[in-house]
Amino acid sequence: MKMILETERLLLREMTEQDFDALYKVFSDSEIMCHYPYTFDEERVREWILRNMNRYKENVFGLWAVCLKDTGEVIGDCGLTLQNIEGTMLPEIGYHIRRDCQRKGYAKEAALAVRDWAFANTDHPALYSYCKYTNTGSIATAESIGMHFWKEYPDEANGITHVSVIFREELEG
Repeated sequence: MKMILETERLLLREMTEQDFDALYKVFSDSEIMCHYPYTFDEERVREWILRNMNRYKENVFGLWAVCLKDTGEVIGDCGLTLQNIEGTMLPEIGYHIRRDCQRKGYAKEAALAVRDWAFANTDHPALYSYCKYTNTGSIATAESIGMHFWKEYPDEANGITHVSVIFREELEG
């Protein structure tokens, strides 16, 4: 497994099939997934891992396993993917953290590291985060790394999708 980022408390590395049990705890949790159209079953979690493993080959990035530095335990994922945001493929920072590890700053810490990695290692002029408009926790995490409201639009999956953005020039200026 390839290590990507290190923060004060976390390691972000490429996911492997051995991460299934840890990620299943995240994606099968109906409270965590309440803003998704569905909770993941075993097949969806396996597909999620394989999709990200393919993203590493195709794009050099994807969602990475978020591990506690002191134990190596996988507590979720965070990374950069290309997502269809109102008809345009845009670079999106996404994150999912296990329920018992939420509200400890892990999502912010991981997302901040991904933001800095993305601006240092890609030429994207902006990074986005999108979610169902009622997902106040995800919106707060996006704002905590310097993102701000960009727009909302109706869509089939979320009813209304909320999009946050940060432009490269905002960090450089």
